[in-house]
Amino acid sequence: MALTGAARVWVWVTAVVTGLAAAGLTLVAVLADLDTAGQAASVAGAVVGLAALLVSVIALLRSSGSGGSSGGGRKVRTGRGGVAAGGNITGSAIGKNSKVTGPRTRPGTPSAARDGDDVRAGRNGVATGGDITDSALGEGSER
Repeated sequence: MALTGAARVWVWVTAVVTGLAAAGLTLVAVLADLDTAGQAASVAGAVVGLAALLVSVIALLRSSGSGGSSGGGRKVRTGRGGVAAGGNITGSAIGKNSKVTGPRTRPGTPSAARDGDDVRAGRNGVATGGDITDSALGEGSER
């Protein structure tokens, strides 16, 4: 996974701050007594733990859909009785009492994938993120 410019900067800032903190704690352990070094390490550990908690909560909120999808995947949702597919539907029977009666359909050339588009079908609706080809859609339909 490639890092963006902002992510790369934050990785370097984190590395530098971590290195400076380690060097500072080492100096406290060498130049001061071990009790002072232990107290400094405890405070540093508490601060780092709280920062890690903050980062994990932010990452959780961003991935849950409140700020966009970090994975770039497509969200597929449907209402009661609806049918939704994230990709192409070819040679299928969708709906109550629908059936495929003809020979198997060969898939055509796939359309370009668009990962960022969500697919939503409302109540009793049909939706797809790609092409619907040679399919029976709806109650009692045949292909």
